Amino acid sequence: MKLKPIRLLLAMLMCVTFTLATVSLQAQTTITSNQTGVHDGYNYELWKDSGNTRMTLNSGGTFYCEWSNINNALFRKGKKFDETKTHQQLGNISVNYGCNYQPNGNSYLCVYGWTVDPLVEYYIVDSWGSWRPPGATSKGTITVDGGTYDIYETTRINQPSIRGTATFQQYWSVRTSKRTSGTISVSQHFNAWENRGMRLGKMYEVALCVEGYQSSGNANVYSNTINVGGGSDYPPPTPPPGGNGGGGGTTIVQCESMSISGPYAGRISSPFSGVALYANNDRCQYTQYFANGTHNFSLRGCSNNSNMARVDLRIGGQYKGTFYYGGSYPAVYTLYNVSHGTGNQPIELILTADNGQWDAYLDYLEIH
Repeated sequence: MKLKPIRLLLAMLMCVTFTLATVSLQAQTTITSNQTGVHDGYNYELWKDSGNTRMTLNSGGTFYCEWSNINNALFRKGKKFDETKTHQQLGNISVNYGCNYQPNGNSYLCVYGWTVDPLVEYYIVDSWGSWRPPGATSKGTITVDGGTYDIYETTRINQPSIRGTATFQQYWSVRTSKRTSGTISVSQHFNAWENRGMRLGKMYEVALCVEGYQSSGNANVYSNTINVGGGSDYPPPTPPPGGNGGGGGTTIVQCESMSISGPYAGRISSPFSGVALYANNDRCQYTQYFANGTHNFSLRGCSNNSNMARVDLRIGGQYKGTFYYGGSYPAVYTLYNVSHGTGNQPIELILTADNGQWDAYLDYLEIH
């Protein structure tokens, strides 16, 4: 009779050991052919058109992949969405990653994904193999996350896509110097693209991706955390001296985070999360620290109809220019080389020319 508690304890230990072993087996899965699914909280996909591929799904967003004798293959782990929200509606998106990347030939290490309406395939490339993509003319640069990226736009005609064979645009940010770990502030790339007229649609996917093209190689993604929502990567409205607003890089401030005033000013959730200015002297405002006295200011917004909406920019109480929005679809417009005071400066976006025929909807202000 006295042995029963010991036997019970041994049986319990054996059950725990078996359970832990089972969990360990479930946490690591290897696939070799085209497959999509969800693993440990992350969407994954292996896609290839030919050749030898192997992808081991490890915990969280991490994975190992290898390829040889391929034409084209993509390995990725990230987040997929229901195609009902823009990136602004989802909130700030960033990726923290680390990878032991060993390509032999043409390959990319990147943040990758798609939008719909319009159908867009996008790349934010941090490293590559024998060829730096995409072989096009740069549309400008963005300086972010300690580096500079060239921006490109290319067109794919009758090529594979998430909608079958289709013609679609590709948007690119390609780092000027390679790296294989760090933070990628995805939303800041999206904003820079849209500032250049490269329209994005509703979000389908954002993922850390290793792509190979007519090459071989392997990669061990040992760290991959994708953050969606909130504003942790956006600078605060009043950075400390020496912070953002100093002149190199980009500061993005969501209008919904600003204070609002005026007879009718309010907050909105459509067509984006932002601020609505309905009458003269409706405004949103905050305080920004500037180390330098000249910047470009880009404001994303729209009118509530086809009439021309006008919103003034004031810095330190002085008029600096007007943003014009000629329709109800959100767009980004820029005032270039604006001179202003340094140190902490009040920034105001003010409705000053309302004629009762339009309202202004404001999404975010970008300073660069």
